[in-house]
Amino acid sequence: MSEIKESKKRAKAETAYFDDLEANGFCVVEDVLSAAEVFDIRKKLLAAARESNRRGVPTHIPSLDQNDSNIRVFNLLDLDPVFLELMGRSEAIKFVKQLIGEDFIVSNFTANIALPGAKSMHAHSDLGIVFPGPWLEPWSMNTLWCLDDIYFENGATMYLPKSHRIEKAADVPLNMLDKMLSFRAKAGSLIIMDGRLWHTSGENITQNEERAIVFGYYSAAFLRPQVNWNVLLAEETQQALSKQQRKWLGLNGTANTVSANFTEGSQ
Repeated sequence: MSEIKESKKRAKAETAYFDDLEANGFCVVEDVLSAAEVFDIRKKLLAAARESNRRGVPTHIPSLDQNDSNIRVFNLLDLDPVFLELMGRSEAIKFVKQLIGEDFIVSNFTANIALPGAKSMHAHSDLGIVFPGPWLEPWSMNTLWCLDDIYFENGATMYLPKSHRIEKAADVPLNMLDKMLSFRAKAGSLIIMDGRLWHTSGENITQNEERAIVFGYYSAAFLRPQVNWNVLLAEETQQALSKQQRKWLGLNGTANTVSANFTEGSQ
């Protein structure tokens, strides 16, 4: 009986998360990662940042950030297997399938570490980066894996409430930065964010706190991904991928056909 109750409790919680996602453009799922997982992934993220710099891929992008207190790590899937595992975690994939559908790809997989003094980047919507609009459906979404407690002072992501309902750039309010709020979540939480939600990285105004988040960006399969995995992923990494991982990363020979309607006479 206790198992049945627990199952009903989980189902009720999931319904609430989906309702939040629909109404607000995001939801916060707590305690997805254990303390041990957070510690391990965070340690490997810092090592990945060092390795990225060693490979000649800088972690400070002047066009995105005003100073080097904002550390950005790209191509995580090639830097440590733990990020491939994170990419396919069922806790995230169920939201991807709920929001986008079964036919999706992994568009990008990155991380951001905001050190004290980190400034905000330009406000944007993730779908707006890969699709010019109109933004009529949730064709992309971001998963934010929180490796620290995140809140306003240490640079939590800031978002424009209800902006996932905006269909074109002309409708974005000119004073949107004044209307933005900060996400708040504990380390180990997973934030699911509709790709249409307008947001920006917050400023870390603390004296000694870091804020690390891993971002998994998923999109409908008909959209070109943000990065070319065929080029970025080393041959050794590609050879070790599972059949499912290859499909999600768009590494197979065919592309953009799964969602096509081949029914004769369809309108």
